[in-house]
Amino acid sequence: MLHHAQNNGDVRTAKRIMAIFAVADGTIYSVIAATLKVSEESIRLWVNAFLLYGLEGLKINKPSGRPPKLTKTQRKELDKLITEGPTKAGFSGACWRSPMIQLLIYERFGVQYSVHYISQLLKNMGFSYQKAKFVADHKDPEKRKQWKQKTWPEILKLAKEKDAFILFGDEASFPQWGSLTYTWAKKGQQPVVKTSGNRRSYKVFGLIDYFSGRFFCKGHDKGRLNSESYESFLTAILSKTRKHIILIQDGARYHTSKAMKRFFAKKANRITVYDLPSYSPDYNPIEKLWKKIKEKEIHLHYFPTFDTLKNKVEEALFHFKDMKNEILSLFGFYNEMSKA
Repeated sequence: MLHHAQNNGDVRTAKRIMAIFAVADGTIYSVIAATLKVSEESIRLWVNAFLLYGLEGLKINKPSGRPPKLTKTQRKELDKLITEGPTKAGFSGACWRSPMIQLLIYERFGVQYSVHYISQLLKNMGFSYQKAKFVADHKDPEKRKQWKQKTWPEILKLAKEKDAFILFGDEASFPQWGSLTYTWAKKGQQPVVKTSGNRRSYKVFGLIDYFSGRFFCKGHDKGRLNSESYESFLTAILSKTRKHIILIQDGARYHTSKAMKRFFAKKANRITVYDLPSYSPDYNPIEKLWKKIKEKEIHLHYFPTFDTLKNKVEEALFHFKDMKNEILSLFGFYNEMSKA
C-alpha cells in the first residue's frame, strides 16, 4: 500500500502509513510529527483509525466535483464526537479549538472546511464558545448520585416530620486587597484598580434555609476559622429559633473535628448533620450566594482600610437578608427534585 501510494504521488496516504510504521517502531509522536510535517493530533487520529479499521482506516476517499458537505448522519456523529471530548477523539488537550475540529472533520469525513467557518458550523449545531471549569478528579460519581437519589429525599422526609429548617452552610472570605473581574476598557489600555495591598480578609459564616429563604450569617475578623468559632456561630443560631435544624455542610476539617462531633452529639435533640459528598461545591446553593455578593459588592472595589471592607460586606449581607425570593432561586435542582 505504501509502495502504491508513493508511485502514484499520494503523499497523504504515504504519510499515514509511514506514521504507523514509526509508531510501531517506538518513535515518539513529536519526532514523527516533525519529520512528516504534520500535527501530533493527526498521528493520534491515524493510529486510532488503524486500530479500529485496519488498512481501510488509512485510505483516503478523494472527493470529486463540488466540495462535499457533512450529511445529517455525519453531523450527528460529529455532535457525539465533540460532546465526548477531545481526549476520546485522540487529541491530547481537554478542550476543543477550531483547528482541532477542522482536522477532526477532515480526518473522519473527508470534508475540508475553512477554520473560520468552524465556529459558524458549531453554532448551527447548537454549540457555543464557553469558558471551561475545573472538576476535581476526586469526585465520587456514585456518592453524588446517592446524595440526590437517597440522601436528599431522606432529608426532606425528616424535615417534614420534625418541622425543621434545612440549612445549607458554608463560609466565605472577602480580601481587603480586592478582587478583579472583566470590565470594558479601550483596546491596549488595561484597566487599573487601586489596592491597599493588605492581605487581611473578612470572613463570614453563613446558612440559608431551603424552605423560607432565610439567611443567617455572622462575621469573623479575628484570625482563622476553626471549630471554636464554628461552634459559637451554630450556638448563636440555635438561640434564635426553637425549630429543629438539619445542617448540611461540606467536609472542612473544623466542621468534622472531634470538638464538633462532641458538640453535635450534645445537641442531637436540636440539630441533625449531613455532610455533602466530597468535592461537590455545586451541591451547596450558598456557594452561589457568596458569588453574587462578591460580584456585586467586592469585585473591582478599593478598600483603603479593613473597616471599609467590613462595612461593605456587612451592608451586602444585610441586603440579602431581605431577598428571600432570590435566595430561594439558588436551590436549583433541589427544587426540581422536590417537585418530581
